[in-house]
Amino acid sequence: MHKPVHLLAAAAFLLPAAAGAEATRAAAREGSGLLRQLNGALSQLADRVSPAVVQVLVSGYGPAPAEDGHTAAAFIVRQHAVGSGVIVDPDGYIVTNAHVVQGAQRIAVVLPAAVDGTSVRQDSTRKRIYQAYLLGMHPESDMAVLKIDAKGLPALPLRDTALVKQGELVFAVGSPQGLASTMTMGVVSSAARQIGLDAPMLFIQTDAPINPGNSGGPLVNAEGEVVGINTFILSGSGGSDGLGFAVPAPVARFVYDGLRKHGYVHRVEIGISAQGITPELASGLELARDWGVVVSDVAPDGPAEKAGMRDGDVLEAVDGRRIDALPDLTAALYLAKTSLLQIRVLRGGETRNLSVRAVELNQSLDEMADFSNPDQHLVRQLGILALDVDDKVRQMVHLRRPRGVVVLARTLDGSSVNSGLLPGDTIHTLNRIPIESVDALRRGIDGRKRGEPVVLQVEREGRFRYLSFDME
Repeated sequence: MHKPVHLLAAAAFLLPAAAGAEATRAAAREGSGLLRQLNGALSQLADRVSPAVVQVLVSGYGPAPAEDGHTAAAFIVRQHAVGSGVIVDPDGYIVTNAHVVQGAQRIAVVLPAAVDGTSVRQDSTRKRIYQAYLLGMHPESDMAVLKIDAKGLPALPLRDTALVKQGELVFAVGSPQGLASTMTMGVVSSAARQIGLDAPMLFIQTDAPINPGNSGGPLVNAEGEVVGINTFILSGSGGSDGLGFAVPAPVARFVYDGLRKHGYVHRVEIGISAQGITPELASGLELARDWGVVVSDVAPDGPAEKAGMRDGDVLEAVDGRRIDALPDLTAALYLAKTSLLQIRVLRGGETRNLSVRAVELNQSLDEMADFSNPDQHLVRQLGILALDVDDKVRQMVHLRRPRGVVVLARTLDGSSVNSGLLPGDTIHTLNRIPIESVDALRRGIDGRKRGEPVVLQVEREGRFRYLSFDME
């Protein structure tokens, strides 16, 4: 008599359970569909981005590592390094980090293998390794531009409008530890990070895993746009600790345009040193405020001194741009439209307006010579156009020595050695022999046998350095 009652009760109990199970299965199917969509989107992103990311192979000379892990400066050995780069123009223009190619004797670029579905196509008829030429470096932003002799390459253009926000999803692509076409995922930890109070630039900080070898590769957003160029990590272990930093795309674009067009980046100089203000600094110097930027040194007879600027002045504005931190001053000097800068400073409790006649660093080398007769300036074996340092050149470029040969441009001559020379360098000696003319430089190079070492003493940005290579 009671059995039907129990069956009805059981049926009533099972109905909601069955309905709940179906809802769970529906939710699982929906979740699985979302994961499949995400998986497909990430695969498409990799397919779109990876073909434009290259390996940069560098060989040169550097200090030998000692047994304690430090470097032994007394011993110089041939070194090899691997970095990354991104093709930003189909005609073979590549952006990478300056520290990747610093001191390079030879630079090679390896294009990624073509991928079709799940297999890698090995096309033996298509060249994948190219000799690269260094068009220019900008150590302050750690950027460099390379050129290879190729056309129609996949490219990821640099856009000066590609900005990021904190929390945005980003992907780092490169060759960590030499593993080509590696992509990692993370978020933007900070869209504008100043590493230290006296650091002149702002970086994108990300927790996307970045390791040695990623340097020079792109940081892209979910749309596949380059939002930054990966440049360094902060790590106690040498590997990724989730503290990676990239040069923001607008800065990378500005530097790239200057290096590609001129071999240098336009900037004016006013003859000061400046640093960020700390509360201790403000108290000890009795500054009017405990934040901002203070002038720590004024060059004798420089533009700032002539305009009346003094050490201890607090910078408030340059051409209407507020100066709250050193990156603001850096940007103002790079973006200056005229040489006459209107600078507002705070001295004591008083505001002063100064007109400073700035000087341009790296004056246009194109104006130094008439290129209608390139043979007059060409040093074919070095792959450069050069000019004798005469009175006209000395008026345009401040040199520590009055004689030498200034490098005007690089040529893309495949038969030339990769000497490491950059536009703006001034050659003073060749194997300790003074060089005072382009003809003397040609004779000195022509007199060297194949395999014989050559050491050039050059002046670069007011500092002397040696460039060494073997004749080929």
